[in-house]
Amino acid sequence: MMTTAAELFIRCLENEGVTHIFGIPGEENLYVMDALRDSSIEFITVRHEQGAAFMADVYGRLTGKAGVCLATLGPGATNLITGFADANMDRAPVVGIAGQGATTRMHKESHQILDLVNLFEPISKLSREILEPEIIPELVRKAFKDAQAEKPGGAFISFPENVAAMEVVDMQTPLKVQFPTTPAAPEEKVRQAAAVIDAASFPIIMVGNGVIRSHASSALIEFAERLNIPVAQTFMAKGCIPFSHPLSLGSVGLQAHDYVACGFDRADVVICIGFDMVEYHPRSWHPNKDKKIIHIDQTYAEVDAHYILEAGVLGDISSSLTRIADVATKVHGGKTDNLKGIIANELDDFADSTAYPLKPQKILYDTRQAMALEDILISDVGAHKMWIARLFRCEKPNTCIISNGFASMGIGVPGAIAAKMTYPEKNVLTITGDAGFMMNSQEIETALRYGIAIVIMIWNDSEYGLIKWHQQRRFGRTGNVSFTNPDFVKYAESFGAKGYQVDSAEALLPTLQQAFADDTVVVVDVPVDYSENMKLTEKLGNLVCPI
Repeated sequence: MMTTAAELFIRCLENEGVTHIFGIPGEENLYVMDALRDSSIEFITVRHEQGAAFMADVYGRLTGKAGVCLATLGPGATNLITGFADANMDRAPVVGIAGQGATTRMHKESHQILDLVNLFEPISKLSREILEPEIIPELVRKAFKDAQAEKPGGAFISFPENVAAMEVVDMQTPLKVQFPTTPAAPEEKVRQAAAVIDAASFPIIMVGNGVIRSHASSALIEFAERLNIPVAQTFMAKGCIPFSHPLSLGSVGLQAHDYVACGFDRADVVICIGFDMVEYHPRSWHPNKDKKIIHIDQTYAEVDAHYILEAGVLGDISSSLTRIADVATKVHGGKTDNLKGIIANELDDFADSTAYPLKPQKILYDTRQAMALEDILISDVGAHKMWIARLFRCEKPNTCIISNGFASMGIGVPGAIAAKMTYPEKNVLTITGDAGFMMNSQEIETALRYGIAIVIMIWNDSEYGLIKWHQQRRFGRTGNVSFTNPDFVKYAESFGAKGYQVDSAEALLPTLQQAFADDTVVVVDVPVDYSENMKLTEKLGNLVCPI
């Protein structure tokens, strides 16, 4: 029986452990879609290719395995770009696949033809085209290997329709899947880092998502405890040390002089562990270039004038932390009570707030009460993201997912779908602004069709709130940020989902509890008072460090 290149391609995806592909069928991927009919891989038909890419993005970030998304050529492929770029810059492993016109018409002006390989090249770790069936096993293996290798990202494959239909002459088979072992750091680098830490007066630890990706959270906590050094986390590293831990400072990354920045002001040594500067540029926390920086990671540091290393320790992160702690001799005077107390009080002070529209602090206080520590919150991008990053009390890794490399609006709803598919036993909530929600709200139908129960909380202010915040800060005036919204409850019901509007502050917690109990797609419309944004800005601007 004849085997097509498309069938070989699908066998190679199965060999990589792919269980789901998110996407939309099209004319130029007909052979791939037909091959999937006899595959163990489930195809999740979405309503927009951007949603497919975001689903693959969040799946990859939560699992460490490459999420896979599929589109047809031309506009289908370009619709993948935002979500694919988000995954690449947020260091989530993703393999994007697009159909392409036949090679016989790629050399000339032709319907829907774009140079997809060059289009995806700047936003991927690998971008290639399948020009012969014989290269499929090698190219698929390379795509997954590159996508999943530290730092993870996107790999893109263009698959021309005539190549997909070709017969595989020789019996090509998928290649063996192999994962390299991360080597241990050199001993001299471990000792160098320990010596810098021992000589420090006020060291501070800054943790990035690399700690979560390398499953080094336990080693991080032990390292901090043994040396008694406080820990700040980037947005994407929330949960790698529990907020409740005595050495946890909370999250860094606001473009303002936040409470946590006080610790960096005083620090003479900053220990960056799994840190990625796409989240929080060094010039924001190291403007005077007067601190000693230790870089502990699996990969080398990016070159930056504000990130010149005193010591670099490259290797398995858990091993490096344990070995440095073994060599270091000084127990430091780490103190976080004052800083943490300010952050915690900002939530607790609003626990009984009856203000309506609701204050962001009140919403996040009740949200934490409604969710178990293992449940997953997916933050969309907008003003609400700033509040979540700073105030949501996260206790476990990968339970608060924030896009902060590419930071693209619209990730909330499709991201929540992927999270629930990955962890069906957990409650999954996305908090999204009204603007971000409308960018991919069509995926509500996808969730309902596949029986994926998620809760969507909309912070409703009928504005691009984050942009308004920035306009007020910079110019003292605003413009072109307002819009009107549909009735979100009726909108949800039109899909067959449930919808609730929170009509008082007291109603929020019971509404969230009911939404999770409903076990379906639920939209919760929460009017929000974003006047707190400017109050926060004023507070940060007048901040005097409390330690």
